[in-house]
Formats: sequence, structure tokens, C-alpha cells
Amino acid sequence: MAGHSKWANIKHKKAAADAKRGKIFTRLIKEITVSARLGGPDASANPRLRLAIDKARDQNMPKDTIDNAIKRGAGQLDGVNYEEIRYEGYGINGAAVIVDCMTDNRTRTAADVRHAFSKYGGNLGTDGSVAFLFKHCGQIVFAPGTSEDKVMEAAIDAGAEDVITHDDGSVEVVTGPYDFVAVKDALAKGGLKAEVAEVVMKPQNEVEMKGDDAARMQKLLDALESLDDVQDVYTSAVFGDA
Repeated sequence: MAGHSKWANIKHKKAAADAKRGKIFTRLIKEITVSARLGGPDASANPRLRLAIDKARDQNMPKDTIDNAIKRGAGQLDGVNYEEIRYEGYGINGAAVIVDCMTDNRTRTAADVRHAFSKYGGNLGTDGSVAFLFKHCGQIVFAPGTSEDKVMEAAIDAGAEDVITHDDGSVEVVTGPYDFVAVKDALAKGGLKAEVAEVVMKPQNEVEMKGDDAARMQKLLDALESLDDVQDVYTSAVFGDA
């Protein structure tokens, strides 16, 4: 059980993502391209690509756009060559922050990320400075009111690591990063619709933010999220009700 409202934080993150919908296609195209380059263009043999394609379809991305991104990644079409870079740092009250980027200009991206941290009260750290505070895993979250028993039965049978019921009634399934797709598919086949289903960096311990600290931390996260080269931002900060 968790003391803060997992569901409120999930909804907040989703609302923030929806507000930036114009950037979602760009980020998904980058992810599809890099996934195809690293793991090959066959989604059935490349779980990361399969997940990226599923996300793109959820956003109603045209099939041609998806196919062209795969072809660019596989070298069948000309395109920008993106590299993945991870930045680590600290926000308000020492909350840990991980910023995953895809860029064709490492110098520009580093400057942008450093500027956002310094402008909004954070500190950019060195490689490995906060990554150990997070777990790389699959996270599947169901809305309050979802049957915990149904989720647990389907998830454990499919190989999930853990099922957590939070104080607010939301149910969270945690999987290994490479078991994520199988568990997600098994839950969907069981008629269980997840509100959030992603492979993430999940904080091992959380720092609750309230009042002015919460507002300052949110400005830092928003600034990082708004950068063109940023794909995902993970933090140990959670936001309280006041």
C-alpha cells in the first residue's frame, strides 16, 4: 500500500502529456526509428519496436508514417541518425530526476538540459548519480475500482513481478522490462484495460511535494518535458494534495 495518491499523480502526468500532444508524434517517430535501428525492423522479434508501434497506433498515427519510421531505422530510407543520451540530476528537495533524450546534436541537447535544471532550481548531476535510485521495469496501472483479484490472477500467471493495490484503489502491475509485452497482452486478453502501460524508470523511494515546493518542481519538470530532444522524464517526486 502507498500513502500518497498514485492515481492523482498518474492522472496529472497523463494530463501534462496530453497538453503536449503536438510533440507526441515527433517523439514516437524517433522511438520507432531508433528501435528499428537497434533491434531490427521485425516487431515480432523486437519488443521495444512492438511497444513503440502500439503507442503510435494508440495515438492514431497513420500506418504510412509508422512504416516510414521503421524503414528509416532499418536504413531503407534516408533520415536523421538519432543517438540516445541519458541525463541525471536533482530537483527541489533533492528529488531525483532522469531525462532520456534522442538527439542529432549532443552539444545542443546538453546545453538545453543544463539550462532547464539551473533555471528552475535543480542541479544536473554526473552519469550514475541517481540512476541507482530507480528500477527499470514495466508499469501497468489500472483505475480505482478495477478488480484486484482479476488483475492479480492474470498478471501473476503471465509472469509479472508484483501487483500493488494503492490507498486510492488503483492497481499497479510491475514486470521485468522484457516481460512487459507478454503481461500487458495477457491482461488485455482478460478484458482488463490499463490506463497507463509503459516500460519506465520507477523510483524506489518517493519524495512527496506540497505547496510551493510542488509548484517549483512542476516548473522544472515542465521545462524539461518541453525540450524538443527529450523523450521521457522520470522523477522520484510525487505531488501531494496540498
